[in-house]
Amino acid sequence: DLYRKVFVFRNDPSDAYVVLRAKLEQPLQNFTVCLRSYTDLTRPHSLFSYATKAQDNEILLFKPKPSEYRLYVGGKFVTFRVPEGRGDWEHVCASWESGTGIAEFWLNGKPWPRKGLQKGYTVGVEAAILLGQEQDAFGGGFDVYNSFSGELADIYLWDMGLSPDKMRAAYQSLRLPPAILAWKSLSYEVKGDVVVKSRLRE
Repeated sequence: DLYRKVFVFRNDPSDAYVVLRAKLEQPLQNFTVCLRSYTDLTRPHSLFSYATKAQDNEILLFKPKPSEYRLYVGGKFVTFRVPEGRGDWEHVCASWESGTGIAEFWLNGKPWPRKGLQKGYTVGVEAAILLGQEQDAFGGGFDVYNSFSGELADIYLWDMGLSPDKMRAAYQSLRLPPAILAWKSLSYEVKGDVVVKSRLRE
């Protein structure tokens, strides 16, 4: 249970990462991934990397620059342009549904205009899920200049699209539906220089 805790990735650039273990029974037709990040990086960095043997960017939440987030599904991506952060925690949720190909992006509890991505696609199930690095091969192939440096918290993955109410609940750290990956019952393994610390502020 990592309630009120954070992962601190201390080095920049970094070769460290955290492996997340999820129980996935079947391929994903829908998903929502949420997390909170706190960083002063201006270079590209990976926030959440879910790779299969067939596709290294099966699900990827990536920040190429301070004014942009990218959501990848099955190797294709859409870009969400955002205001540059003011040096505070940023909470992001991204969801996708195969049936419509609709990708939703929420930043700090507010939705951005929806975009279309990979209609009819299915996300594979044998996955390597990492924080802190972007996989260019299954479980590896890292480029340190895409590594994350800073603090990460409140990481969740659901096998469904969350309703707007639940998206806001995730931002406010309220009660949430059962998840494949949940911050309050996270199975993880630290590789390299990552420290679990208490959160300094809300």
